[in-house]
Amino acid sequence: MFGSIKAVWAAVAGLALGMSLVAPACADVLSKTATIGGTTVNYKVVVPKDFDPAKTYPAILAFPPGGQGMDLVDSTIAANYRAEAERRGYIVIEPAAPGGVLFFEGGERIFPAFLTKLLADYKIQDNKFNGAGVSNGGLSVFLIVSKYPQYFLSVTGFPGFLDGGSPQQLAALGKLCIHMYAGELDSGWPDAEREQAAQFKTKGYNVTFSLEKGQGHVMRTLAGAGAARLFDQFDAARKGRCGN
Repeated sequence: MFGSIKAVWAAVAGLALGMSLVAPACADVLSKTATIGGTTVNYKVVVPKDFDPAKTYPAILAFPPGGQGMDLVDSTIAANYRAEAERRGYIVIEPAAPGGVLFFEGGERIFPAFLTKLLADYKIQDNKFNGAGVSNGGLSVFLIVSKYPQYFLSVTGFPGFLDGGSPQQLAALGKLCIHMYAGELDSGWPDAEREQAAQFKTKGYNVTFSLEKGQGHVMRTLAGAGAARLFDQFDAARKGRCGN
């Protein structure tokens, strides 16, 4: 439904740079490469300070916006995940689109094998992730979570929603915590998310929709200190409830 918005996502890199200038270095960010079914995927892993591979950690599987390249993986890790992951002891894993093929246009072929690999490599609490994504990453995470809900506690798009999913995919989200954010000044996304959130609510799903006042497609209200709002919801899902 919505394609890449490359010009807009230049702002993400700028925002992430600003975050890095004011936030101290904290959690380690590791560069990884895996071959999944003959497909090479590059990804970053944020591990907490004093990471112990023998210990179990909560985890987030995140997806980048735009063309989903490594530059935007780095940008969203810096702006939205790294500081809070350090503070709360999370692992964050964010892959770049394999071969530049977006995760909702064929890049999703690495799943579920990629999830299986991650669970073998890291001790993840309850063997389940919180799924999150921004823009094209939001479309990606909803697609993948709806196909493989057994691996997830929650799904969050900022912005993001399930675009064109089958009845089976829609039903698959019913037991998860669902969170949607959209910028008040954005075009198209707020209406699509509001409509789908209303649909989910009529089915009794645990869903929240937040219209971020004064924000466009890039929502600064969810970056830097604002990322705590995302992590509050991740924490709630870990405890078996869906936080607002």
